[in-house]
Amino acid sequence: MPATTVLTYIFRTMKALSLWLNAIARTMIAGLILFIPYTAAAQLCTGSLGDAVVNINFGAGTALFGGALASGVTNYSYVAQSFPNDGSYTVINTTAGSGSVWWSTTDHTGNTGGYMMVVNASTSLSDYFYKQTVTGLCGNTTYEFASWIMNLLRSSDTNPPNVTFTIESTTGTVLGTYTTGAIPKASSAVWTQYGFFFTTPAGVTDVVIRMKNNSPGGAPANDLALDDITFRPCGPIINASIDVSGTPTTLDICEGSTASYKLQATVSAGYTTPTYQWQVNANSQGWTDIAGATSSSYLASQSVAGIYQYRLSVGEGAVSSNCRIVSGLLTITINALPAVAITNNSPLCLGEELKLTAGGGATYQWSGPDNYTSALQNPVISNVALAQAGTYTVVVTSAAGCTNTATTTVTIGSRPAVTISGNVEICEGSTTTLQASGGLNYLWSPAAGLSDATSASPVANPTATTTYTVAVSDQTSACPAYDSVKVTVLKKAEANAGPDKELVAGNSVQLEGAVSGTNVSYYWLPVDYLDNATLLKPTATPDKDITYTLYAVSATGCNTAQDAMTITVYGKIIIPNTFSPNGDGINDVWNITALDSYGKSTISIFNRNGSLVYKSTGYKKPWDGTYSGSPLPVGTYYYLIDLKQNMPALSGWIWLTR
Repeated sequence: MPATTVLTYIFRTMKALSLWLNAIARTMIAGLILFIPYTAAAQLCTGSLGDAVVNINFGAGTALFGGALASGVTNYSYVAQSFPNDGSYTVINTTAGSGSVWWSTTDHTGNTGGYMMVVNASTSLSDYFYKQTVTGLCGNTTYEFASWIMNLLRSSDTNPPNVTFTIESTTGTVLGTYTTGAIPKASSAVWTQYGFFFTTPAGVTDVVIRMKNNSPGGAPANDLALDDITFRPCGPIINASIDVSGTPTTLDICEGSTASYKLQATVSAGYTTPTYQWQVNANSQGWTDIAGATSSSYLASQSVAGIYQYRLSVGEGAVSSNCRIVSGLLTITINALPAVAITNNSPLCLGEELKLTAGGGATYQWSGPDNYTSALQNPVISNVALAQAGTYTVVVTSAAGCTNTATTTVTIGSRPAVTISGNVEICEGSTTTLQASGGLNYLWSPAAGLSDATSASPVANPTATTTYTVAVSDQTSACPAYDSVKVTVLKKAEANAGPDKELVAGNSVQLEGAVSGTNVSYYWLPVDYLDNATLLKPTATPDKDITYTLYAVSATGCNTAQDAMTITVYGKIIIPNTFSPNGDGINDVWNITALDSYGKSTISIFNRNGSLVYKSTGYKKPWDGTYSGSPLPVGTYYYLIDLKQNMPALSGWIWLTR
């Protein structure tokens, strides 16, 4: 056996014996001096720690209170209230509701909804806050037993918290102990980690860890919060790094890289026959051993995008994970290449606007035909030329600095040279032939009024002035050329002489003529009795029935239209107020001048008693003063004449004499 191995064996044996003697001595002193607790400065691990064999963080939740701890874990009484009584505890995610005596705090880590154990200490020093049996340990292995503790009292310092950490064998033998001493109040809510480390004796695999009160409770006294109770291996210092410039612990590379990176670690003195095992946690799937990676360095090679964490696990000989320490994390992040989305709006025609679009990155660099470059994400090229057709390439760079390239092809077509017939005027109802040339395919718009909208020379018969646009294309390009022609429709002349009129001789009436059409002149015939035959609404004063014709003449030569109206002239009514039907041949009948021209008029005559003595429609035969063939007596009679023709009725009296 080598001399160094012998010396190490002797040293480890003496260290284990010393721990046993110290434990026995502390047990004896505790038994003899019951009321004088053992205190010491915190002895937290100064080397590297392993994964926690015990990790009590009390969980998290949305409710204010967590559940009670399992039976036997504590001999304090659970209550679901923000301020437990002496000898009670609660599991809670904030002490904000405890009042002004305690600090308002959340759990040690500040996790959303994270719970902590809040204790109002018992007056009994035999009560313990927390106890748990830990199994699967290794002998001759150093472990750290620790917890985060807060003195909750805001003002009182009469009897501050004082906590004893104890590690016992399963038979009750004390293997190690540590007392925090008085934990003083602070000026704010402060979490502090307390604990110690010790080495298990050879062959000891199971221990009991305990945290108990070493100071009596009361009001207000010894109120505290506990969180993150841990029991984990402790060992030499492991310094791990990635063997690149500056030996960092993190490295960002891009997907597809074929490079390998050396992970390396150094372990300080403390292990005689250390064993190494590199582990990987790929994309938070949990730690797994890397097969064959059992030296202090490892060549890592990854090309698939993801986050890969590495660490070196070290133990004394071939021991379980409960007995091994681990290095700090080495993280290799393989960033995915940007997923480039690239498009363009072609096919385009000469003179149109080209729109290039890309996505998936943080920055963009375009290149293309005709020495084109742009750093815009979505560049636009106005009024494209044929030289700008072809393949455009974009280099997309992600926020992590990874690049990817994509291409898109732009097609640009030329337009045929189009000739078209000129603007034309036609009379309403007439036709004209449109002419276009320069291509193979033609499409006129609008199609209304055309004989064939796809013909190069359609016949147009629009009902109103219309601008026709033709799209002309050829076989080599889908790009049409456009031109247009205006067909102006000249409206035909139309005449409307207006309604027929009636008047009494000697009066006047206004004609109501109207014309329409494009550039129309007009006149009336005959001109007799008209004040101005060139007006649409002249005044007529005829003395007999007459028919007037209105003529409308298209100045563009489209047509001449005419329409006629008639004026009916009635005689002027003269009604005598006396007559003498005595047979002398003079004034024997009631002769009303011009009444015979009102063929639809009605004449009624009444005596002074209101009796009807005469009635006639029209007045072809004047009244002779008789009633039913018998002469009426001399006297006054009354008449009512309805001329019809929308004229007012005439009434009055007549004197019949003989």
